[in-house]
Amino acid sequence: MEAIILAGGFGTRLQSVVSDVPKPMAPINGRPFLYYLLKNLKQSGFSHIIFAVGYKKEFIIDYFKDEFMGMKISYSIEETPLGTGGCIKKALGLANEDYVWVLNGDTYVDFEYKDNINTFSMVLKKMEDFERYGEVKVSSSNRIISFEEKKYCNSGYINTGIYLFPKNIFNSFKIGDNFSLERDFFSNNLDKLNIKALFTEGYFIDIGIPEDYRKAFEALHD
Repeated sequence: MEAIILAGGFGTRLQSVVSDVPKPMAPINGRPFLYYLLKNLKQSGFSHIIFAVGYKKEFIIDYFKDEFMGMKISYSIEETPLGTGGCIKKALGLANEDYVWVLNGDTYVDFEYKDNINTFSMVLKKMEDFERYGEVKVSSSNRIISFEEKKYCNSGYINTGIYLFPKNIFNSFKIGDNFSLERDFFSNNLDKLNIKALFTEGYFIDIGIPEDYRKAFEALHD
């Protein structure tokens, strides 16, 4: 299996506590956050990791180099910001397989990855009493039907930021090189994409804000 890890953002919400390295390299119990993410992917059977990097990319490249834990490491480098969609589109050019997992570099999710799904998919998690994340609506046949704006929700599904992308997904759409995955691609083409909902009940944490970054110290250990 192959995975693209989005690790090129500026991490502005976390800069009050982590400012000298890119957000995915934020230290957790003596290791960068990405270490735990890659350790999990290694245990899940991945053999090739593609980092989509930009901001302070040298910290990631110097640490992981071209091989880590037996996995091949490649780098898709953004010279200028391409947006969440644009960086995925660029990184898919380095993939070898027909379907590629895509993950956020600042989010850790316990999920059982499989290499035989072969359909555009998004991993969701059921949550209670949340407002930091938008709610994802799912049909009775487990297809994504809408994305709600961020607001308080008593109970619902959130997008964990894990996707299974067909390598050539963007070839069928007229779209540029700089675009938002959520606003420009999903919202405009949801009916055509027919995205399958996958589910996890496992541990989930997004270190994008200081409060949750501190929580990661309790959960992630070597």
